[in-house]
Amino acid sequence: MAEQKGLLIVYTGPGKGKTTCALGTGFRAVGQGLRVLMVQFIKGSWHYGELDAAEMLGTEHFEIRAMGRGFVKIGGAETDPEDMRLCEEAWEFGRAQMQSGRYNLMIFDEINYVISYRMLEAEKVVAALVARPEGMHVICTGRNAHPALVEAADLVTEMREVKHPYTKGILAQRGIDY
Repeated sequence: MAEQKGLLIVYTGPGKGKTTCALGTGFRAVGQGLRVLMVQFIKGSWHYGELDAAEMLGTEHFEIRAMGRGFVKIGGAETDPEDMRLCEEAWEFGRAQMQSGRYNLMIFDEINYVISYRMLEAEKVVAALVARPEGMHVICTGRNAHPALVEAADLVTEMREVKHPYTKGILAQRGIDY
């Protein structure tokens, strides 16, 4: 068995902590001398604390690219073509960076959402992830991970909500939630 194997990791489920878990793994990777790129498929219009933290580490070590517009409309209304375009652009960028050899860990934040919203084809994404360079680690986050992605993954962790402060009327807290 090879000592260095690029892992495909999925953080999914209805509970909080998927992106935070990916960020923690990214932080650990930087501490071990690895280069990390996080591509965020939906986030983009708000300022999050992790953007400043990554900048403090130095973008040569940990880079975050927020490539969406924020919330994506789905369900009754058709998905906005601009959101579809941005999603495809984020995927093509991330896929190219994954193949570039510049990074050791790629985090595709919220990719499970855009797959479940049918903004990206699961088969196309999974095929590219399986064909990634041998030593490349990849983390995919978001609820409702596609069964094909779960099957292809080396590690899948499902976050389950037990209790949430929002149910008591406590709003998102700076430094904890954003």
